[in-house]
Amino acid sequence: MASPYAGLPVEAWEIKTRELIEEHPLDPNEIYELILKVWNQIFESNITSSGYRIGIDLFPRPQIMGYFLHELIPLELARKYPEDWRREQKENEKDIVCLKSDRYSIELKTSSSKRSIYGNRSYAQKSTTGKVKKNKNGYYLAINFEKFSKPTATPQKPSITLVRFGWLDEDDWQAQTAATGQQARLSSDVERYKLLKLPLAQN
Repeated sequence: MASPYAGLPVEAWEIKTRELIEEHPLDPNEIYELILKVWNQIFESNITSSGYRIGIDLFPRPQIMGYFLHELIPLELARKYPEDWRREQKENEKDIVCLKSDRYSIELKTSSSKRSIYGNRSYAQKSTTGKVKKNKNGYYLAINFEKFSKPTATPQKPSITLVRFGWLDEDDWQAQTAATGQQARLSSDVERYKLLKLPLAQN
């Protein structure tokens, strides 16, 4: 599948990203509100019969908080629109599967970094085994959030700091140059113009 940005200069990327977001069946502001709802409910939920609360009794690492978002956002979409959306069931599927057209399926990335998101090293590597892997081209939802400080007696509620939506191509991911590096990252131009902040600002 040809990139929708093929042949476009960097200065035209933001306009193309807006067109792609407008084409997507989910309203970007609805996506934003759903993320905030899920995040707040994580802190409102009781865990075990003892009623433990995240931010009061438990202070999970960023990977765990990211996992909650990764699982709960697709579940909420599937609950609200069961004919249109479901969560990933196979390893070659996007995290949020669009049942009407796979073009609109969404890959979800979370990070406690201030702005950046990352993929594992495989995001910047093409398959050489012939095995069908997850398509890395398409719509992405990127969520950045604060991490907990060390456990304290005072309740903590870190915030969602940045939500972005847009389209990334496999070639946008750059592997770490170190042989032992395990991450793939995006260039500043890609992060700025191919992932737009939600709620989406008007032109």
